[in-house]
Amino acid sequence: MRKAWMTAGLLALALASATAAKAAPIVLTFEGVGDQASINDFYNGGTDSVGNSGTNYGISFTSDSLGLISGSAGGSGNFSNPPSGDTVAFFLTGAGDTMNVAAGFTTGFSFFYADQVGFTGSVSVYDGLNGSGNLLASLSLPSTPNPYNVFVPVGVGFGGTAKSVVFGGAADFIAFDDITLGSATAGGGVPEPATWALMIGGFGLAGATLRRRRSAVAA
Repeated sequence: MRKAWMTAGLLALALASATAAKAAPIVLTFEGVGDQASINDFYNGGTDSVGNSGTNYGISFTSDSLGLISGSAGGSGNFSNPPSGDTVAFFLTGAGDTMNVAAGFTTGFSFFYADQVGFTGSVSVYDGLNGSGNLLASLSLPSTPNPYNVFVPVGVGFGGTAKSVVFGGAADFIAFDDITLGSATAGGGVPEPATWALMIGGFGLAGATLRRRRSAVAA
């Protein structure tokens, strides 16, 4: 009898562990996406517009959602100090990026962002694909300090199951990174001390040289 109880207990623990693993937040760092390439199905078992592929999370992006690599890493981006790696997401034309998650996700949504002073953004979470259905949550994104040099974490919790997110703002003036599904904390956990130190220190750093006429994220 005791052995049976132990077996049942171990089985329950294994199931709980599997559920917890399945529910772990997904963090999109965009590393591996080409410079100014459409993200497309990079995270959906396919590729970006130049043939690069990433982990298949069942997540796709509309064609106006682009990757951008920092100039310090050989790309064309006028930004620095992203929360991870050298690549971010942005858009050059249209109303903004749209991310679709066919299987849906719950609990919360978060990310880091940076923009140009005077240009704000917004993010809306829906329970239908392509920004359709009910609005589950929304965020207004004020201008960040030190243009394109300080990435600020934001997040929101919600009820229900989300299937799409629309990232809005002035085209070519806002960048997103470490987009996190399933958590209201960007990156999926408590920020490390080094991350906070970088954010605080960033307020006094000189931003990347921007183009005189466009003063945009992309060079």
